Amino acid sequence: MMRAGIRPSWWIAYWNILVKDVRAYYLKPPNISWGILFPLAWTAMFLIRSGGSMEDVRALLPGIMSLSVLFGTTSMLAVTVTFERKGRSFDRLLLAPLPLEMLMAAKTSGAIAFGVLNCMIPFWMASFFYDLSGASVPSILAAGAVLSVVCTFMGLFIAVSVKEVFEAQTLSNFFRFPMLFLCGLFFPVSSLPIFLRPLSYMLPLTYGVDLMRWILEGQGLISVPVDWLALVGFASLLFMVSLRSIRKKWIQ
Repeated sequence: MMRAGIRPSWWIAYWNILVKDVRAYYLKPPNISWGILFPLAWTAMFLIRSGGSMEDVRALLPGIMSLSVLFGTTSMLAVTVTFERKGRSFDRLLLAPLPLEMLMAAKTSGAIAFGVLNCMIPFWMASFFYDLSGASVPSILAAGAVLSVVCTFMGLFIAVSVKEVFEAQTLSNFFRFPMLFLCGLFFPVSSLPIFLRPLSYMLPLTYGVDLMRWILEGQGLISVPVDWLALVGFASLLFMVSLRSIRKKWIQ
C-alpha cells in the first residue's frame, strides 16, 4: 500500500511517465484519427438514423458517448501496457522507486483523458445541429471522467491478464461486445428479457449510460446516486484486482 504522504519526487515521476505515454502513444497520428474519427463516425451514423428528431438524438447520444469511451480507453490501454510488458520496458518501470499505485495511476491517466475527449466529441458534434443548451457540460465532463476511469481500469485488468497484444484485443472484445446489447446503449435495459437483466446490472457500462441519460434526458432507469456509487465501486474493484495481479504475476 502507498504510504501516507506523497513525495514531490513521486509527482515528478508521475508527470514524466504521463508525458512519455502521451507522446509515445496518444499523440501518434493513427491514435488521434482513431480517437476522433471513431466517435464522429458513430455520431454521424446515428444522427442520420434518428431522422432529425430531437427526442431521438437525446435518446441515442448517451449510448454513443459511452460507446466511444468504452472502445477508446480499453483499446488504447490494453494494447500499450501489453506492448510495453512484452518489450520489457514495463519491467524497468516496476524497478523505479515509486509506489505501484502511483505508477499505475500515471500509466492510466493518459487513457482516462483520451476517454473524456472521446466522450465529448459526440456531444460537441450533436450540439452543432441540435439545441443541447439544457445539458450541463460540467455534469457531462464529470460523468465522462468517471466512466473513462472505469473503462480504463477495465483495460488495465485485461492487459495484466494476457501476454500478447492480440490476446488483449481478443479479451477486450469478449467484454465489450456483450455490453453493446446488455447495457442500454441503444435500447433500454427494461426491454431485455427478464433472465438477461441481472447480467446487465453486473456490467459497469449500464450505470454509465444511465447516468448520461439522467444528464441529457432528465430521466433514467436507476437513481443517480446508485449510478455514481456503482461506477466508483467498479473502478475501485478493477484497480485493486489489477494491482494484485501485477504484484502476483510481474513482481513476485
